[in-house]
Amino acid sequence: MKTTARTPRTPVPGRLARTAAATVALCVLGGAGSAYAYWSATGLGNGSSVNGTMQNVTVDALVPGDTLQSSLVPGGTADVLLRATNPNPHPVTIYGIAANGPISADTSHNGCTTTGVTFTPPAAPLNPPITIAANTSILVTLQGAASMGATSVSACQGAQFAIPVTLEVRK
Repeated sequence: MKTTARTPRTPVPGRLARTAAATVALCVLGGAGSAYAYWSATGLGNGSSVNGTMQNVTVDALVPGDTLQSSLVPGGTADVLLRATNPNPHPVTIYGIAANGPISADTSHNGCTTTGVTFTPPAAPLNPPITIAANTSILVTLQGAASMGATSVSACQGAQFAIPVTLEVRK
């Protein structure tokens, strides 16, 4: 067997410079291409969030300590008082108020069968808006919202009327 000795190769002049330049160019172009792909990439996915449940704002009429400023008489108008309670940990704004059922007289005036009382709610949205702070209650006065016609029976004298309403509130 014959062995031959190899002689080291002598680099061709300029080839090393061209190889280095090509390597640098590929790195720069590859980096620019990667950067372009990184910044212009799009994708699809899903996200989620949990929304708290808003508790109902309650309405009461004439709780102890609330007093009427006007009385209802045949042919006249009177204020309607509402005590609105917000049990939520955030403030809410009353957007609208609407009638929600028949008007009735208190139980001590059982002869007051034809009350002649009507309720005129304010236009929505309320202006100015009424905000109820978190975990508080406020007294809302609807000026002149109740009226009594001349058809009311005499047994209605001195009666207190329940006017069912619904509040629309928004966060």
